[in-house]
Amino acid sequence: MDYELSDAHKLIRDTAKRIAREKVAPRSAELDESGEYPEDLFQVFAEAGLLGLTIPEKYGGSGAGFLALALAVEETAKYDNACSLILLLSALSTQPINLGGSEEQKQQWLPKSASGAIKGAFCLTEPNTGSDAAALESRARRDGDDYVINGEKVYISGGSVADFVSFFAKTAEDGASAISAFVVSTDSPGYSVPRCDRKMGVLGVPTANILLQDCRVSAANRLGEENRGFKTAMLTLNTCRPVVGARGLGLAEGAIAYALDFAKERKTFGKALVDHQAIQFMLADAAIGIEAARHLVYYAADLVDQGKYERQYAPHLSIAKTFATELANKVASDAIQILGAQGYMKDHPLERHYRDARQLMIVEGTSQIQRLVIARAMIQGEIGYW
Repeated sequence: MDYELSDAHKLIRDTAKRIAREKVAPRSAELDESGEYPEDLFQVFAEAGLLGLTIPEKYGGSGAGFLALALAVEETAKYDNACSLILLLSALSTQPINLGGSEEQKQQWLPKSASGAIKGAFCLTEPNTGSDAAALESRARRDGDDYVINGEKVYISGGSVADFVSFFAKTAEDGASAISAFVVSTDSPGYSVPRCDRKMGVLGVPTANILLQDCRVSAANRLGEENRGFKTAMLTLNTCRPVVGARGLGLAEGAIAYALDFAKERKTFGKALVDHQAIQFMLADAAIGIEAARHLVYYAADLVDQGKYERQYAPHLSIAKTFATELANKVASDAIQILGAQGYMKDHPLERHYRDARQLMIVEGTSQIQRLVIARAMIQGEIGYW
């Protein structure tokens, strides 16, 4: 693998870094306090071309790919993980269309998504089916040229501000082979958002319940063949896992950088905190983990850009997601420890980083699900160390 970023990647990284420092950082504490979705920052991302990084050029995006998106997410997450999620959602909501959509569907939805004219959400998780995604209870019944969809989705990031959703429902009796994928406009009759969640962190992006009650959707909005939507959902999650890892990577970098600056100024026992060996060990451990996570995330994102995100590559994507998100939790905790009581206070951003980090080991496949994917690959000989 070529570990040197291309000039295009560096340009995207530097653009995201500038926006993160100038626009996101000054708003991060306010967004956490208010819990309001930052539409103005969404438009800043749109104007910079950061919402279409994974959308092909022919559909209005830049086609820069998932490594480019991971770089933009990493820079943004150094200051605010909710805003990094806005960037991730630009891919998560459109990948089902990229992967399973017809030419007409791509022309209809992708250019407007890339430009920021519309925003989307990914609707898979249900009240009784989290990790067991094949056991969906939502149903879509064919009725002439339409489908009538009934079902509830939960914990949908950006669900209350979305203009469309990629929605998964069963079109046959049971099993993964019974699931179909649909693009549903949020102004469709029968579509509603009963409530948004009261959650621990990542407060700048709402997490919502989505309810479809006899929601009539044109058959032209079905993505791909009937009963073939489960693979679209799984491949979408595969492609986005390195980007979730990038959210963890950036958070860890931002947290330890803040703690380091503090430790240089704060004095205890007659010398700067940074001169105490106990603090130095924590800083070094963070650096070791961050560098390892960076290589895993970049490698996994590069695999996706090569089209390597089918089942045989999934363990490598899971490794990147698991390591980087668990690292984020450890580093955020250690960064608070370095500041001591001050780190626990909202005068500093570290308690927000700590709350935000905890989401990352759950979303888009828990750490336990990722370990199942990795272990099964080892057992089946798809990953070998001998």
